[in-house]
Amino acid sequence: MAVVKDYSVEEKLSSLVKLQKIDSKLDQIQILKGELPMEVSDLEDEIAGLTSRKNRIEEEINGITEFIEQKKNAIKEAEALVKKYEKQSDAVKNNREFEAINKEIEMQQLEGKLAEKHIRDANEELADKVRALELAKKQIATKDTVLAQKKGELEKIIADTVKEETHFNKLAADARKTTDDRLLYSYDRIRKSYRNGLAVVPVERDACGGCYNAIPPQKQSEIKQRKKVMVCENCGRILVDDELNNAVEIK
Repeated sequence: MAVVKDYSVEEKLSSLVKLQKIDSKLDQIQILKGELPMEVSDLEDEIAGLTSRKNRIEEEINGITEFIEQKKNAIKEAEALVKKYEKQSDAVKNNREFEAINKEIEMQQLEGKLAEKHIRDANEELADKVRALELAKKQIATKDTVLAQKKGELEKIIADTVKEETHFNKLAADARKTTDDRLLYSYDRIRKSYRNGLAVVPVERDACGGCYNAIPPQKQSEIKQRKKVMVCENCGRILVDDELNNAVEIK
């Protein structure tokens, strides 16, 4: 049966300090990237939305263009029918036939005028759609330029830090394997509570290295003894003495 090593409190604290320093190195790399990953993602979403809008406008323009062509054909058909009825009117035999043909002529002339109105209205709408399409294209071009710039900046940072980030990610994974599970759970919970990601801090100048709240001399003495895990009563961070903190080096 394998023997599980029982780590001392000092060893557990050393593991936490090591993990904190590794994670802080990774945090620094993320700070270098800044808001670029989010900005790139947001720009890609905006461009996708604008592209969908552009495609929709183009479909609408095609639909309006087809409608105008249909109305132009309707005008031609109406004009052809008017000519046909006018020719027939020369051969009518009575007033009733003449009136019936005239009604057909008037109806076709009305159809032509209505089609012309539809074309005018459609052309106005078409002009609006064309302007909207040009605006969407300009917006996409502008966003594409900014996106290319942001991606270039991000890719450069990633290229400059990829080896370092890979190295520290491996160190972090190894450090987690040798860290007490209960302390690891507390460590992760505390890290998530603070923007700077500091869960383990040294006592510096008689104060907590995280919130700078004063630490009583008696508590400082207990922290230096490394007999139990001590936390700051103000911020809840895990406290270690400055000597232990400085003894742990990350390469």
